[in-house]
Order: sequence, then structure tokens, then C-alpha cells
Amino acid sequence: DGQPVALGMLECFTDSLAHRGPDGNGFYIDSEAKLGFGHRRLAIIDTSDGGHQPMSFGDGRYWITYNGEMYNFLELKAELEHFGYHFISDSDTEVILAAYHHWGEDCQLRLNGMWAFAIWDRDERKLFISRDRFGVKPLIYYFDERHFAFASEMKAFLALDWFEPDFDP
Repeated sequence: DGQPVALGMLECFTDSLAHRGPDGNGFYIDSEAKLGFGHRRLAIIDTSDGGHQPMSFGDGRYWITYNGEMYNFLELKAELEHFGYHFISDSDTEVILAAYHHWGEDCQLRLNGMWAFAIWDRDERKLFISRDRFGVKPLIYYFDERHFAFASEMKAFLALDWFEPDFDP
């Protein structure tokens, strides 16, 4: 709605899903775009701080919040290294960001796994959201012409000051 993202509200929104990611949390706010990412972390593949999210790539141009597991990330990583990409973590998240940088939205056609993610391109001011083909990882969104929000569970939306749930028979 053109208003700045309130960090406190984003924290409540994210903390409502603490059970989905008890290993940490993180936040990214692009104040110019009025966009915020929150993340709850369940560390499986890369348990180091290198897997912390939201994660950036390309000198902060791209930002991701990601829920899932990419089964073929080592193969994709090797392919992307062949194209000249260098990685600083052992995280499948970083591989997804590099794949998006290299192949754009078609990166999702190369992914083998279960996922729900959102990538923000700060330069293009474009939000790309993807979910695995079978919907194993939930991705629920809300849009009312003024606000857009997404999460892995509906209850997160109750933390948003402007969200008014109603019954639709």
C-alpha cells in the first residue's frame, strides 16, 4: 500500500511460524520498494551461518527466502561453476540464487526437489515466487490490490495489522 514495512509486524508474522524453523530467523527490508522478507530456518543441508536467510546474491541485487530441499543442487552447483560462478557456502539456497541469475525464471525447470521460494530482484523491482510441481512445500498468498503477503501457513496472516479474515462460503 506504499507504506514502509514495519519490522515489528514482519517479526510477528515470521515468529508465528517458529515451529517450522526453530534453528534461526532473519529479515530483509527493501525500504525503497516497501518490501520485506522474513525467514524461519530449519538447517538441514548447510547448518553453518553460510545458509542464513534471507540470503543475497549478486552484490545484494537478488534476495531469497526459501523453504525446501533441492536434491540435485550439487549437480547444478557443478554446472554453474562451469559457467564461472563461485560459491561461498554449501547451501542449496545459494545455488538456487545463482541458477536464477543464470537462467531466470526457467531455473525452476532445472530444480529437482521440494520447494517454495521467493526471489526479489532489487534492480528490476521484480518478485518471483515458485513452488515445487507437486506442492509438497506449502505456499499460501494473500492479495487485496493494496497488500501482498505470502507464507507457508495461513495463520501467519493473522499477525498482519491490515489483514481482516472473513468467511467465504
